[in-house]
Amino acid sequence: MELSGEMMRGNPSDKNLPISFDFLNDLSTELVELQNCGIELGVVVGGGNIWRGASVQEIEQTTSHQIGMLATVINALALQAALNKQGINSFIASAIDIKPMVELCSHHQVIKRLKQKEIVIFAGGTGQPFFTTDTGAALWALKIQADVILKATKVDGVYSSDPFVDKKAKKYTQISYKEAIQKELRVMDLTAFSLCKEYQLPIIVFKLTPPGNIKRIVFGENIGTIVSNA
Repeated sequence: MELSGEMMRGNPSDKNLPISFDFLNDLSTELVELQNCGIELGVVVGGGNIWRGASVQEIEQTTSHQIGMLATVINALALQAALNKQGINSFIASAIDIKPMVELCSHHQVIKRLKQKEIVIFAGGTGQPFFTTDTGAALWALKIQADVILKATKVDGVYSSDPFVDKKAKKYTQISYKEAIQKELRVMDLTAFSLCKEYQLPIIVFKLTPPGNIKRIVFGENIGTIVSNA
């Protein structure tokens, strides 16, 4: 599952922190429930709640993107702490090496951890500047032979235009990669999307709330939008 950094904010809190502990507790509860059902789970976290590398113009872009990658590590550590509170083993698979907090690992290590019933949290994006968390999610999903990418958002699927702006925006229940590209729908960044298209890795875009939506998606309920070759 791919989780944007903005989702980590949850609802605005009195302390105005970039990470909502209520959100983390709710999310970790859902992830634990899924794991107990025998589902192997990997969560890719973004860092936009702390730093959006592509949006900062005051410093040169390479450094700005590197700061953004560090922000994803912060979010990964916070999610791991929430899972630990529930007594669940988790492992952070990072694309950047920051010992002793997180370290680089191979896809073989990740697959082994998943088989050991650990929830794997992916941090650091791709490890390189100028690539988004979308690309990191696509790469990891392909490397561990995931069945699907679940893209959790604040919107309940893919629309023909921004549903917050255009009240006539049409929601798609299913759409092909080709059509999404032709219509310039912002499902993922183009690099990630092209990878998913080439290797026929389906994407399900859905709204993370209300609680329980992740389980509904995993068990086949028709919510959100499926992007595939079909």
